[in-house]
Amino acid sequence: MGILRFLAKRLLFSVFVLFGLSILIFLISRVLPGDPVRMALGPRAPEWAVQNLREQMHLDKPLPVQYYYWLVGALHGDLGQSLFTRRAVIDDIKEFLPATMELALFAGVIMAIFGILFGAIAGRYNNTWVDNVVRVFSYIGVVTPSFVFAILFLLLFGYLLGWFPTAGRLSPWVPRPPVITGMVTVDALLTGNWGALGDALWHMVLPAVALALGGMAQEARITRATISDNLKKDYIASAKGFGVPERLVMLKYLLKPSLIPTVSILGLDFASLLGNAFLVELIFNWPGFSRYGINAMLRKDLNAIAAVVMVLGVVFVTVNIIVDLVVAWLDPRIRLGAERGK
Repeated sequence: MGILRFLAKRLLFSVFVLFGLSILIFLISRVLPGDPVRMALGPRAPEWAVQNLREQMHLDKPLPVQYYYWLVGALHGDLGQSLFTRRAVIDDIKEFLPATMELALFAGVIMAIFGILFGAIAGRYNNTWVDNVVRVFSYIGVVTPSFVFAILFLLLFGYLLGWFPTAGRLSPWVPRPPVITGMVTVDALLTGNWGALGDALWHMVLPAVALALGGMAQEARITRATISDNLKKDYIASAKGFGVPERLVMLKYLLKPSLIPTVSILGLDFASLLGNAFLVELIFNWPGFSRYGINAMLRKDLNAIAAVVMVLGVVFVTVNIIVDLVVAWLDPRIRLGAERGK
């Protein structure tokens, strides 16, 4: 029951966070310079058309009334109409969000596996040439933006060597599997379309690796630092003194507590992938949610801006809750505290 109470508190707190975020992004999107209706219809649109659209979007009413109409619609699944795509924003989200989620999940797996692996190796062989190589790689990955890696990969592995495709989610000659989740790899897996699955994975390699390198370097640095620090702890020396095999010491007694700060940062890095992927999506012509969000901001598409920020907020909140649960599993002190209702 303690864990359930712990989860209920996190969910309740998240509701207030999202409510505050909705107010903030609604006000910011409304006070930005420029007339969104005129930008949508063009400078030559007649005044009656501009006025009609303004009334349809309730922009002729005070801000509290506008927010009320927007909030009621959002709670009923109606996020309004996009001024850019001229479609319901919820339909745009259903189309573009799965593409970015698919890319972010693939990048997150790469980031987690290789970041923790490289960090664990560097921490185990502290102050050796192996450690120095991982540290140099980490510094390069942290200071280099993802779009720089994307451009290098595109030129080298895409155009020069021709090993990987350079644009899109599927090759033109590969039929797309029926849309179930919107993620091509998942839909191909569910329908047994192995050709589409392999082609979709092949298309994801370059953008996913480019997107993951920064976070992977960050996770490697944090894991390396915590493992190096925990190697000096008395309980590790005691385990080795009692003759516990080194592999067991590494996996059971050293790696698990060392992953607590890594998991915390990993969750934030993964959630950030959704918002930071727009340049990578642009370079690889990936029809994703981040590109949609940037286009909405450039065109002051009010409903789309609010929807994009709220979706990102939900992702951050969800990831933070998952991270809290994983950290509680890794750290018995947090788990016992939750079970006691602290």
